[in-house]
Amino acid sequence: MEVLDPPAVRRWARLAADALGGARAEIDALNVFPVADGDTGTNLHLTVLSAAEAVEALPDDVDAAVMWQTLSYGALIGARGNSGVIVSQALRGLAEVLKDGADLRAGLLRAATLAREAVARPVEGTVLSVLEAAAKAVQEMPVQEARVHEVPGQEAAVREVVGDLAAVARRAAGAARAALRRTPEQLDVLARSGVVDAGGAGLAIILESLERVITGSHSDRYDVPAPTSRISPMTEVGAGYEVMYLLDADDAAVAKLREELDAMGDSLVVVGGEGLWNVHVHVGEAGPAVEAALRAGRPYRIRITYLAERTHRSGTAGGAGRGVVAVAAGDGIAALFEECGAVVVRRAPGTRPTLPAMLAAIREAGGEVAVLPNDEGAGAVATAAAEIAREDGVVVSVVPTRATVQGLAALAVHDPLRRFDDDVVAMTDAAGHTRHGHLVVADREAVTSAGVCRPGDVLGLIDGDVSVIGGTLEEVATLVVDRMVGGGGELVTLVAGADAPVRLAAHVEAHLRVIRPDVDLVVYDGEQGGYPLLIGVE
Repeated sequence: MEVLDPPAVRRWARLAADALGGARAEIDALNVFPVADGDTGTNLHLTVLSAAEAVEALPDDVDAAVMWQTLSYGALIGARGNSGVIVSQALRGLAEVLKDGADLRAGLLRAATLAREAVARPVEGTVLSVLEAAAKAVQEMPVQEARVHEVPGQEAAVREVVGDLAAVARRAAGAARAALRRTPEQLDVLARSGVVDAGGAGLAIILESLERVITGSHSDRYDVPAPTSRISPMTEVGAGYEVMYLLDADDAAVAKLREELDAMGDSLVVVGGEGLWNVHVHVGEAGPAVEAALRAGRPYRIRITYLAERTHRSGTAGGAGRGVVAVAAGDGIAALFEECGAVVVRRAPGTRPTLPAMLAAIREAGGEVAVLPNDEGAGAVATAAAEIAREDGVVVSVVPTRATVQGLAALAVHDPLRRFDDDVVAMTDAAGHTRHGHLVVADREAVTSAGVCRPGDVLGLIDGDVSVIGGTLEEVATLVVDRMVGGGGELVTLVAGADAPVRLAAHVEAHLRVIRPDVDLVVYDGEQGGYPLLIGVE
């Protein structure tokens, strides 16, 4: 890849959001600075997820300028926490440069400059140090050639290119990882706690995700250095308030606001521009920080968190009683979940639900809510929505269901009269004891774990891996069921898709009567697209 075109930017945003979602808990465990409130991983995930959802809402034919501007805007309005706000400003710096077709080297330099300028009192050994190390490393690369890029709407512009794009991305990611390991040498609180900087760890993942998009690497492992101390950094939480808000104001008013907030507290970060700003500060009293914003312009989305109790939230805000939220990819599946009393979040096959839709469903479901994502991609969105809902006092637990049949198994044992924690354990146990499989028709030639498939072949997947390749749905369905019940099982669940042949489920049932007459069988009409048959074995 020679240019970060709009499709690549969209892929990067999603990959980075998913990677941060997967590493959220590990990064949270590193969080000791500026306040040991254990939420840096969560905040970075929510920040980049907002950017990813913003660019995914754009049409496919959007130009580079709009794509980068939307990425920056999505991060700005979704930025959370100290590190999230800083990262949003770094993305703004990249967008300012790369929207006009310049090279990644210049974009990283601008990102590092803007990020440092946004922080009232920069500290070394933080996300700023990691970003600046990456920018410096690529500036030091020798210039190898100059290329001509055609920039839409402009005359051809000559841009200096340092090697190829992949080399720059590799150098930036490697330098960030090396700088992350040095952060305990720069900041005493990190050394005492036996951790690297949490914000820097998140930034390293963002840059590694960019490298993987540019180079085409498919590795999904991101290394987050584990704490070396047994002392929980959460013990260092102190009193005070974290105040955040978006602000409509002009530059002069924001300059004065910076001075006022800097005198009130610390960890001040103000990012944005062109009339829209995101403000973050830690203060002893929240009221004056909001009053200062009212004098500067129009604040909204105001969030105030008492830092000493951040990790001890509880309550029943958002609704009374116990509820379940389930994600469904077909009308029949949605109806099944609704009949069992769940609040359903619908998604199209191959997509994931949006964060606002998931959050609205959790708030509707009640004060204690179990969430069944029923898909790995939806799981990351569910986790992000749950974190936001907890701030409103809702007790939320995301049950790790990776398939619809696991969600059905979990909901079957749901008991609203049981203690919430016990109910979640029972649902998790039921899902964990359910193997899941499905059939899909290949639309292109590809190499799979079961061999090479060609367009029109039927693939049978078990627990996410291709296990069988065949010529007909009936043939592959029976082979998949054979393998799934071969290791034991008492109940087989079949969920027929919108395009499934009428006799497909009956064919599997007849086969089971011969090989496993002791097994119970349940058949549902799921009406899902893309997957002719979903299979569960409990």
